[in-house]
Formats: sequence, C-alpha cells, structure tokens
Amino acid sequence: MKIPIDVIFFDVDGTLVDARKDIVNAVNFALKGLKLKPKPFSEIVSYIGTGVKDLIRQSLGEEYEPLMDRAVKLFAQRYEAHPIDEAKVYPYVVSTLDHFKNKRKFIVTNRYARFADVALKGLGLRGYFESIIGGDDEGCLKPSACVITKVISRLNVPKTKIMIVGDMAIDVRTGKNAGIKTCFVTYGLGAIRDLGRLKPDYIIDGIADLKNKIE
Repeated sequence: MKIPIDVIFFDVDGTLVDARKDIVNAVNFALKGLKLKPKPFSEIVSYIGTGVKDLIRQSLGEEYEPLMDRAVKLFAQRYEAHPIDEAKVYPYVVSTLDHFKNKRKFIVTNRYARFADVALKGLGLRGYFESIIGGDDEGCLKPSACVITKVISRLNVPKTKIMIVGDMAIDVRTGKNAGIKTCFVTYGLGAIRDLGRLKPDYIIDGIADLKNKIE
C-alpha cells in the first residue's frame, strides 16, 4: 500500500550516485601528496559515509593523524577538480526523481555540501533538490536528528509525511532519530546485515521501487 509523503530526503553516495572511484582517487591523491602509500580501493570505500574528516582520518591511520588538515586540503583540491570523472548515476534515478517532481526533495549527506553540489551539478541532478544539507558541521552529522530537524522545523509538514531514503544503516538511524519514515536501498554501499536491529519502514532493491511505496 502506498503512503502519502510530501517531503523526501535523499542520501547521495550509494543511493543516487556511485562516486566510489572519484572519492578513492581523491583520497589516494592526498596520501601521495603527503608521501604516504596509497590504500586499496575496498579499504577506502569502507570508510565512506561518516563524513569527510572521518574518511581522511581512517585513511591516514592513527600514526599520521597530525597530517589531517593537509590531507583534507589535498583531498578537496583533487575532488573539486575531478568530481565526476568516473561517477555514475544509478539506473532509474532520473526517471524516479522526475516521477516525484511535485514532492519537496532535499539532499542529506555527510559529504561537505560543496562536494555534493559540484558532483550533482556535473551529473545533471542538482536541479531536482531544494537544498543540500551537508556534513560541514562536525556537530551535526548523520545519524544525528539535527540534520533533518533543522530543515523540517520550517516546512510545516507532519513527520508522518516525510521520508529519508539511503543505502546505509546510518541513514535509517537518522530517520529513526528524527521520527520520520525510513527507506533502505539494498544496491548501495551498505548491506542489510548492517542494519542490525534497525527496522526501516521500507526496503527496496532499486530506486524505481520508490514509486510503488509513495503516493
């Protein structure tokens, strides 16, 4: 049965876009710039989702944490110059966003907002979203409810008509913490086993399935 939803928050990486290669390339660019060994693709990918600084911190390792600020600057330099060299929009994302053209849509990501902005613009997706809530504030990152509540406080829409769509447990936790509907997509960076005891309201295998859940 479809439910009435007026506002949809979308995650970026693993939900709308596969940007793993560009992110990994930027991390390894930073490591190389610091004369450190590059890290394997799968290792860096496992660090995506909890914010830029955490991505860099884990990629550096404890021994090189004093190099954080320089590493973040190098990462930003590379990523902002090459945000979509190898990035791909997941199948049916565009048609699904078109289908929900009358819904209010926002991006909620732990990327810095400017990183999400440049990538979404380059991929032709930015125009679908009213604004981007990024991970620029270290004190307000997913899974904290504040990333959602600071937006919905001015929307005048009941929480029962708001949904977050994402591919990681952190997205589901964010929605639960904010008291809104949650939808987990199985094709992204996360896995169902990562959900633990979390019970998203919906689990879908493709973004187009959202059309069958929301009226």
